[in-house]
Amino acid sequence: MVSSKCVKNAWLMFFLLLPATLLAGTTGKIAGKAVDTSTGESLAGVNVFIENTVMGAATDADGNYFIIGIPPGEYDLVASYIGYRDLKIHKINVNLDKTSIINIEMQSATLELGETIEVTAERPLVRKDLTSTESTVDRELIEMLPVESLSGVVNLQAGVVEGHFRGGRFDEVLYMINGVSVNDVYDGSNAIEVENNSIQEVNVISGTFNAEYGQAMSGVVNVVTRYGGEIFEGSLSAYAGNYLTGNDDIFWNPAGLNSDINVQGTLSGPIPFLGRKVSFFASGRFNNANGYIYGKDVFVPGDHTTDFLLVDKPEDRQFMSHGQLYPYSDSLAQKMIDEAEAISMNSSEHYTVDLRVTYKPFTRDKINIEGIYQNQNWKSYEHEFRLNPSGTYNYYQWGFTNTLSWNHIYSPSTFSDVNFSYFYTDFQQYVYKDLFDSRYVLKTRLQDTGAAAFNSGGQDMWQFRRNTTSYLVKGDLTSQINLNHQIKMGLEGRQHRLRMHEYEVIPESATRIAPLTSFQNNIYEHHPVELSAYFQDKMEFEDLVINAGMRYDYFDPDGEVPLDFSRPNQSERRKAKSSGQASPRLGLAYPVSETGVIHASYGHFFQTPSFFYLYTNPEFDIDPLQSSVSPPPQSVRNTIGNADLKPQRTTIYEIGLQQQISMLYGLSLTVYFKDIRNLLGSEVHRSLEGIRYGRYINRDYGYIRGITLEFERRYFEGIAASIDYTFQVAKGNASDPNNAFLDAEGDRETEKQVVPLDWDRRHQINASLNLGRPQNYLFSVVVRYGSGFPYTPASRVVQPLVENGGRKPSIFNIDLYITKDLRFFRQAVTFFLRVYNVLDHLNERDVFSDTGRSGYSTEPLYFGGEKPRGINSLEQYYIRPEFYYEPRLIQLGLELKY
Repeated sequence: MVSSKCVKNAWLMFFLLLPATLLAGTTGKIAGKAVDTSTGESLAGVNVFIENTVMGAATDADGNYFIIGIPPGEYDLVASYIGYRDLKIHKINVNLDKTSIINIEMQSATLELGETIEVTAERPLVRKDLTSTESTVDRELIEMLPVESLSGVVNLQAGVVEGHFRGGRFDEVLYMINGVSVNDVYDGSNAIEVENNSIQEVNVISGTFNAEYGQAMSGVVNVVTRYGGEIFEGSLSAYAGNYLTGNDDIFWNPAGLNSDINVQGTLSGPIPFLGRKVSFFASGRFNNANGYIYGKDVFVPGDHTTDFLLVDKPEDRQFMSHGQLYPYSDSLAQKMIDEAEAISMNSSEHYTVDLRVTYKPFTRDKINIEGIYQNQNWKSYEHEFRLNPSGTYNYYQWGFTNTLSWNHIYSPSTFSDVNFSYFYTDFQQYVYKDLFDSRYVLKTRLQDTGAAAFNSGGQDMWQFRRNTTSYLVKGDLTSQINLNHQIKMGLEGRQHRLRMHEYEVIPESATRIAPLTSFQNNIYEHHPVELSAYFQDKMEFEDLVINAGMRYDYFDPDGEVPLDFSRPNQSERRKAKSSGQASPRLGLAYPVSETGVIHASYGHFFQTPSFFYLYTNPEFDIDPLQSSVSPPPQSVRNTIGNADLKPQRTTIYEIGLQQQISMLYGLSLTVYFKDIRNLLGSEVHRSLEGIRYGRYINRDYGYIRGITLEFERRYFEGIAASIDYTFQVAKGNASDPNNAFLDAEGDRETEKQVVPLDWDRRHQINASLNLGRPQNYLFSVVVRYGSGFPYTPASRVVQPLVENGGRKPSIFNIDLYITKDLRFFRQAVTFFLRVYNVLDHLNERDVFSDTGRSGYSTEPLYFGGEKPRGINSLEQYYIRPEFYYEPRLIQLGLELKY
């Protein structure tokens, strides 16, 4: 365990202060003013409450009121006052951290007692308290879109490009479930992805987020899950799908149905015999997909071919398929490929279970217990194994998060949230789980074939296992101290345990594994600690809204660094240093009219690099003979970690305008600037033996400039539409932290220049159109266009030409979703059709560096007409299915709601 005295004192201070500063980021607020419609005078003492809840307030002497701590969702608000008719306002949307302004216009009671005036609230097109760019997607909208995952929802938001928020790296985004982080600190990934049927609301922040959010530099995704109500509700849906493409020559898809099966359901309501105090929400999903890239089962790992280009007699050429030798001929080889069984090489299977129990022991207390379990396994396509598909890695990951939260209301203006969370994720990667499995063969089998030839035997040689455990305690206090100021403050502490073991399987060894002193066997366990505190004030005035805050983060890495880099594996070591950072945040929103708001924001953001880079190669081994045939799956050859890495820094500036054009249309424009320092990079060292190796350091930098333009038509008379456009320039001195070492390994000099980053997409357009009536029919279409990502042109003559000096082709995609509701024996049944990539467009993901295209390379010309040393042709090898995005996918299904 961490033994640092400083860490122990920090933990002690944290727990001493926790009771005094008791979750922000999971509730919203309703506020407004009550007036007499005939006179315009303010009404004091009007009772305002949310129907079917205990939340409410009374207007003050000036007619103002507010209700805080409201979970996201849709509510009915009721106002009552002696001498006036009751007023009920339906369908008020409450969003995370936002204020829904609902002004109440009371009419004098001239009719019979008990009469209630009912109106329906309209969702505002302009958020007057929005001080930075964020978007909110609720459950109803998610159900109308042709998306099946949280990542699909997020990637539809302006400024988000395939998981990259406004030009940032993939691991710079904070993912949260009900205000609690679910990032795997090992690599910064979202380890637990909430299924869409469990989502109540998704809040995507791509601008300068408030001080309550930390350990992120590019964006925040906060998911609020559904909770049970007072009546039983449920749903059950299933679909089956198939890839239907005209490009079978690329994807080698077999005839008939490709399995794409999904079953999911939900159930919620009160727990029987416990009254209204306990309710639950449960959901589950199972998905099995064969994927769109297939290989042919011609070889198994134990097979091999003779070096038939070098044999003395043509009749001596032979190859082994599934243990049987065949004399080689071009016609026989092609027949074997054509008749072999098609095997999926990017299949996946996963299932998720989510259970949330809500207990209300007293009027002012609410306790939530939620557990989410997720298990998935998959294959990742490796082109060299296309005729030997069983020789590639299998990937397995399962994770679990369990959160206990306690909400306590001190008064109508003050409440606190305390969270205790346990998070665990386990990842494994291997071909055969048992390293003594007889199917493992010598890695020289991977060298039986030559350049531009598929492997005729062998398998991936490494096994990799790791897991991350995180314990979290978090306390937040929210108080509306007066009409104009809502303050939030909080403390958070996280203790992690990271375990990793990777090794190369050595079939010829009696132990099948190298000693721990070898580069081929690495193991570690570390227990880093993170502590943070924040304070922020949301100031809401009639003509100005200000979000101001300050955050402090502390990190102890629990690692060691060598003192002598000329012999790092033999050097004495010292304990890595802890670090602390303060980050101010400021946002302003200024209404310029009743329907227009200008906002500006500024903030400093810090993030510890993914822990993978701190602990890579824990023994600091340098291996001069490390082969590129089978490198460690999670490491870069001859690179060591650095537990002394400093937090990465980003400064963000943003200015924007929201404008409602009419009752139906709204427009927003945002300009943003990001300056990035201390980005993760690498430096090159040389050992006493003259071996070059890399070490991770803070050296890279970058900048992003961009504009987003969004247009929306609010749902009315069965029509809703939106379109957004992003123009962005994302440049830096390196896209990959390993660039400097890889340049040295390839005898290239690293140039200090600013170039487009790998994910620099200059133009992105997302458009959606929804037609239909709820509980009747729906037609939804999403259209996406993106200009090409950069790539580095290269050829056999010049390597490379200019880093990221070329552009890949643009992408274009149309997705479709159609539903129709019918009734059978009083049961509502929804039939649906989803079609992804309707036009079956060949969108190019990667390209050949000599041509800049996925389907054509000049490389075969340099073979001089010679056949590759394998059974395939050159043309077959240069068909690269992984260079393309998915072809057309059609899904048919039905859903029952009860």
